[in-house]
Amino acid sequence: MEKTMDPEMIRKIDGVLDRVKEPESNLSVAELGIVQKLRYNDSKRSLYIYANTYGSRKACCFLITKLLESETMARLKNALQEEFPELAIRFV
Repeated sequence: MEKTMDPEMIRKIDGVLDRVKEPESNLSVAELGIVQKLRYNDSKRSLYIYANTYGSRKACCFLITKLLESETMARLKNALQEEFPELAIRFV
């Protein structure tokens, strides 16, 4: 069963989204709008992240973008795991 996030949890998540930077632009995840939605499931002790990924038809751009995206998502996951060590962080 999903549980509504309390204000402290929301504040911590907002802080993480502001701190984690995309390596090429040095803009935060919040500034880039990469995360569309987050869901918290109390019974599964999980935080689900719905990310907005970028697609390109050009192979060179696609590969570079996916590498940056992968690095950014790893940074985000690590930062959320540090902030919420009791939760499983899952990308959807």
